[in-house]
Amino acid sequence: MPLATKPSLPGRVSVDPAVDASQVEQLSIDDNHAGQRIDNFLLNRLKGVPKSHVYRILRSGEVRVNKGRIDQTYRLVLGDVVRVPPVKLSPVQKPSNDGHLQTKILGKGLPAWRIVFEDDALLAIDKPAGMAVHGGSGIHLGVIEAMRLTRPDAKFLELVHRLDRETSGILLIAKKRSALTGMHAMLRGEGNDVEGSSGRIKKHYYALVDGNWPDLRKSVRIKLAKYVTKEGERRVAVDEDDGQESHTIFTRVEQFSGATLLDCDIRTGRTHQIRVHLASLGYPIIGDDKYGNFALNKHVAQVKNGGLKRMFLHAHSIAFTHPTTSAKTEIVAPLSPDLSKYLDFRRLAGKPR
Repeated sequence: MPLATKPSLPGRVSVDPAVDASQVEQLSIDDNHAGQRIDNFLLNRLKGVPKSHVYRILRSGEVRVNKGRIDQTYRLVLGDVVRVPPVKLSPVQKPSNDGHLQTKILGKGLPAWRIVFEDDALLAIDKPAGMAVHGGSGIHLGVIEAMRLTRPDAKFLELVHRLDRETSGILLIAKKRSALTGMHAMLRGEGNDVEGSSGRIKKHYYALVDGNWPDLRKSVRIKLAKYVTKEGERRVAVDEDDGQESHTIFTRVEQFSGATLLDCDIRTGRTHQIRVHLASLGYPIIGDDKYGNFALNKHVAQVKNGGLKRMFLHAHSIAFTHPTTSAKTEIVAPLSPDLSKYLDFRRLAGKPR
């Protein structure tokens, strides 16, 4: 029995004792879901159902694989038959399938994303700044949850990588598990620093930094470690003793009076890597509310007819060998209008003397 995607929207959830056994789903696992953990499979299948409830039906044995009980760490195998009990969601209004669908799902506070590439295995969007890539920590919906709601018939949609909420630009989503595993294999090879290596995903960002960057090209290797502030916020710091290796190559693109536009070629994918590298070198990204110059950020946001109210960090290109066709693929997303407008403002301010 082929696996069919059954759309559901967020709402309150309960197991309905009045639903008869004929409404229990028996799902046969295909290539798109083989290798996935059962808890992740159920969280994707039962969209809108709280995680606590999904883990409860797993612990209680209501979910079974090949008629046997399993725990949350079980990885699905091609041909497995998964028993999913009936779960009743309280009624919610299903958004209409029109041009305003993203706005209806995400609300009016965020601009819609733009699809910049799509084939049968992958799609890439130009993610706006301020939009989280996934829900959690008080965020009801991120890009991936909203994308699934806009495409209720899609059998498989998973993030290939992540972007910080404050960062705009290219975000890749896999439409097939084979594409996801292929891209992840390349991501694990990011530490391969051989120039021109085809075995890694090449990701380039634009960052506007405070100060006159002195080097045309600079390779930066710094060890980074994560920590949590007393307020519970995630941060990253330089830690040459216990941190993880991180590598970024910075190339100067354009210089202004007191600011520099850099191309950032990340060779490893550590959390907040570009932001911490630049801040630790004394050139924080303009608008960075975690590692930046806060007084400057406030001033920049208040500039009339050209101010910037966000961090100037944009994922502008990604290049890779396509995981299913082996074609050389490069995707580009130009700077958003607010970033371009701010660059024009800096150009009017002049160049360094």
